[in-house]
Order: sequence, then structure tokens, then C-alpha cells
Amino acid sequence: MDDAKRFAEGTLVIASHNAGKVVEIADLLRPFGVQVKSAGALGLPEPDETGATFVENALLKARAAAEAAHLPALADDSGLVVPALGGRPGIESARWAGPKRDFALAMQKVEDALARSGPGGTPPRDRRASFACALALCWPDGPCSTFEGDVRGTLVWPPRGTKGFGYDPMFRPDGHDMTFGEMDPAGKHRISHRAIAFRKLVDACFERC
Repeated sequence: MDDAKRFAEGTLVIASHNAGKVVEIADLLRPFGVQVKSAGALGLPEPDETGATFVENALLKARAAAEAAHLPALADDSGLVVPALGGRPGIESARWAGPKRDFALAMQKVEDALARSGPGGTPPRDRRASFACALALCWPDGPCSTFEGDVRGTLVWPPRGTKGFGYDPMFRPDGHDMTFGEMDPAGKHRISHRAIAFRKLVDACFERC
């Protein structure tokens, strides 16, 4: 994005209350010497995610955090997209985990829905899926830039691995034998949907220290 505003401040708010997501984004930002503060640590409220797309929801969260904290804010909206389920859970990926953010429950919901999604309520042959990510970087005075990335793969059952977060243990990216839940963070960071979007973000807005 050629017209994206360059980040020159020392502190960036990560507009998320998801601890795993905050850690992952902080790891990706480490080479750029940015001090990271999470919206949760700052006590910022979570805005209602009323957007119809990942980009719209990322913008809602980034703008709300930037205005409340008077600092630049980076928001991520991401989720699991399953074609056999009509694209669900999609932008409702976090909501499938319920108020307690129970992603074991969310993964079971995906598996249960898949089991009923084939012809006549039978399990489908197609277990293809993708992870999609939209990043929005906003400043308190208004400018925002957005960046998108996705990674494709196959859903496995039962879930495998205890690393990562969210739906990672049931997602095996194309070209790999391990799920995201089995990969070490460095390996996942090289290929994930968030990493793809993040590379676009840093190319446009950040300079390596």
C-alpha cells in the first residue's frame, strides 16, 4: 500500500484481549523496536464486531483502541473459513468459542457441523479450509491502512498439538505434516495467514531497527 503512513512512534497498542494473539503479534514486531501494549492491559473495552468482513472488524477495533488510548493501534481480525460450512465460522470464529473463549468447544462445533454437512447429513469428503487475516493500523488522528493474508490447508480430527491458539490444533497447512498446534512459533510465523498480512504491513509502514 504505497500511501500507507509510516510508523514513527515508540508505542503501539495491540487492539486485542486475546493473549495468544497479542503474544504472536508482539513476536512479529520485536525486530522493529516497538513497545507493545495490549488493549486488555490498558483496560480498553472491546468494541462490538459488527462488520460484515474481516477488514471491517479489524478497522472497528483499531479505530476504537487508537481513539481511547490516544496512540496508534494495530488490530487483527482473523478466522477459520470452511467452504463445506458455507464459509463458517468465518468472522464468527471467536464467537463459536463462547464467552469463555473455549476453543476446544469451538473445534468440536466445527467438527460436529462438518459431520452433518455432506449429502443427506453425512460427513463431507471435502475438509478443506483456510485461515484468513486482516490487519488494520490506525492513528488517533484518523489515518488507517489495512493488509490481508490467508493460508490454505485441511482440517484434521482429533486436534493435534498444544502450541498456538484458537483453531490451530485442527488446521494442517498445505505442504506440511504438522498442524499449527504442533509447530513451534518460529515455524508458524513463517507461513501463517497473520505472517503474510504482517509482511505487507511492515513493508508499507515499519523500518527494521
